[in-house]
Amino acid sequence: MHDPNDLPCLRKTWQQATDDVLSKPLRGRNIIPSAVDLDRASLSLVQSIPDNGFGVEKTTHHLWQDVVPGLNAQSLSASYFGFVTGGVTPAARIAECVVSTFDQNVQVHMPSHSVATTVEDRALRLLLELLHFEPAVWPTRTFTTGATASNILGLACGREQIINQAIKKRYQQNKSVADSRGGMSIDENGSVGEKGLLTACREAGITDIQVLTTMPHSSLKKAASVVGLGRSCVRSVGKSSEDLAFDLVKLESDLKRPATASIVVISCAEVNTGLFATRSYDNVLALRSLCDQYGAWLHVDAAFGLFARALEKTLEFEHVRGGTEGLELADSIAGDAHKMLNVPYDCGFFFSRHSRLTQQVLQNPNAAYLNVDAAIDDIASPLNTGLENSRRFRALPVYATLVSYGRDGYCKMLQRQIRFARKLAWYFSLHHQFDLLPQSIERYGNIDQDIYTIVLFRAKDTNLNNQLVKSINETSRIYVSGTTWQDRPASRIAAANWQIEPELEANLVIEVIETLSRDWK
Repeated sequence: MHDPNDLPCLRKTWQQATDDVLSKPLRGRNIIPSAVDLDRASLSLVQSIPDNGFGVEKTTHHLWQDVVPGLNAQSLSASYFGFVTGGVTPAARIAECVVSTFDQNVQVHMPSHSVATTVEDRALRLLLELLHFEPAVWPTRTFTTGATASNILGLACGREQIINQAIKKRYQQNKSVADSRGGMSIDENGSVGEKGLLTACREAGITDIQVLTTMPHSSLKKAASVVGLGRSCVRSVGKSSEDLAFDLVKLESDLKRPATASIVVISCAEVNTGLFATRSYDNVLALRSLCDQYGAWLHVDAAFGLFARALEKTLEFEHVRGGTEGLELADSIAGDAHKMLNVPYDCGFFFSRHSRLTQQVLQNPNAAYLNVDAAIDDIASPLNTGLENSRRFRALPVYATLVSYGRDGYCKMLQRQIRFARKLAWYFSLHHQFDLLPQSIERYGNIDQDIYTIVLFRAKDTNLNNQLVKSINETSRIYVSGTTWQDRPASRIAAANWQIEPELEANLVIEVIETLSRDWK
């Protein structure tokens, strides 16, 4: 497999990748490949494994000439506004090259073998500091593939805690009680991780587990399915079906249900609107108090909203900053780094205040060969705090970008994204052909206070509205995502890329919208 031409191919690829980033304009480039390029890329793919490989040089040519033209510019362009997709900062891009070159498996903490897990721990500490969390309070901290995996961890840990508590409570009430259905005496130290969900619930006397939240993201229901709770266990306790605020009376009523264990989830920036489920420290404190009273776990689904904590406490950002106040009272937090932090896919993170509980769920048992350099420091092997036993060095781009740009750099980045979103929100609010959504922002709120990084809108003309997302994206000048709001199609612009400049990006969007709306007349 060694070929003297391989190294020049590698150098050429890095150079081409760098040239592609630097030489093409960040604005005005085609964001989505043409139909011709997509078809050509698909047709060029090798249909079956060759008996004799093509070699690195020919394969490199194939990738650049055939496959790359079929890739979109979602990360490279400041004008890609779909799916809350961040870009990759220059510092993170450099670190990613190092990651691929040295290809570390960071799952076992071996400080005498590699600094990788130490870097990961430091990156997570820096991330906590950026978000104004005290690292000592969050001993469980790990990188994941994304917020979906982090939500799985949050629900798995929450499930463990609420059922374990119920087992202990039942044991203490009557140490000699036997389960009437199985004739099994209760083990005070039983856990879901050891006994399994059905046996643990039987010992706890639990017949139902519920996840109580408001306007949940679909990944939360997916996580509930993965951890054995079921998608139907995710129930809304909002003041209405399209209200993020918790109805505390309804919440407490559900928490009181007999033989039921509960996980409460805060939606920190709802996916369609970017609005927050809580508005202040006192809002979260009220949820924390109810969770403590009824033995519930408090989890935060904060894929992109959590980064509002990095903002300065100024009047301009007071409301969105308030949407993240008090989250330090939660038991666990899920978030994405490949969104607002602008590091490469795939990278999420998970924080929990309960390290022993996390390892109870995720510990690799009976694996003596993995107990390397044990007890040298307080860094746990990541394979005992996350889902995967093997993964790449996701931490290095996070470390590099945080060190490169610091607290001030990320604060200013987010400020630009918010100002861009608010400029567009005003545009749609004042435009006679469009509605800014939700309409409650105009009626009861304040665009310059409530809008975070997402702008939801629709055309008043039904025919235009039904074609709007498709028509916008066909220009390939900007890209937006489609969704539904109040059972009707809507368009969504999400600001997440580090390159966004409020005036430039807003003017481009307005130019595209004005052209489409004028032509529609």
